Amino acid sequence: MKKIQISPSILSADFSQLGNEIKRLEDAGADMIHVDVMDGHFVPNLTIGPPVIKALRKYTNLIFDVHLMISPVHKYIEDFANAGSDIITIHPEATDNLSDSIKHIKSFKKKVGVSLNPNTEISIIETELKNIDLILVMSVYPGFGGQKFIPEVIEKIKSLKKIKEEKSYQYDIEVDGGINFTNSKDVINAGANILVSGTTIFKENNGNIKKNIETLKEV
Repeated sequence: MKKIQISPSILSADFSQLGNEIKRLEDAGADMIHVDVMDGHFVPNLTIGPPVIKALRKYTNLIFDVHLMISPVHKYIEDFANAGSDIITIHPEATDNLSDSIKHIKSFKKKVGVSLNPNTEISIIETELKNIDLILVMSVYPGFGGQKFIPEVIEKIKSLKKIKEEKSYQYDIEVDGGINFTNSKDVINAGANILVSGTTIFKENNGNIKKNIETLKEV
């Protein structure tokens, strides 16, 4: 099994201190930084864009794990690639041609992620699984932090792990949404190797980020 990695979501960070918050996360042992990009159209919330990612890039050498919740996504891929994203994750519903968007991301030498909402079937992306570096399983409906974990996604994680093993695919399985110290063990045991967490990392144990990251990795 791949080493468990934690990708803290800066959606729960202090937005007036984002550079310092990213440094805090790195010092506390974060493996990468999860950046949620929302357009107020594909999801009912607005967050940040390429200029902010570019400004934050100088604060860390950690992987920027950028989740694009924007539609249409294809025309913005280049901007996010040039801003310093390392992994660019898109939703199949947000592009007219998933295969073309995957190739477009790879043309900038970036890793490709594809995100599955709780109601999105694996079959929608099955023909592209061999070309994907990361599958982001949403365990809430995207748009806002602090939502409750949807346990039904556990079966989806298990299915993705089974397909990966049977076909010898190389993608990481990442889970995002309502991750806490209890369900983190469930998603790891189901096959996930990257956990996204915001509220738990920043709020639990009186904000002891290091302890929270270490606890999330435990099975």
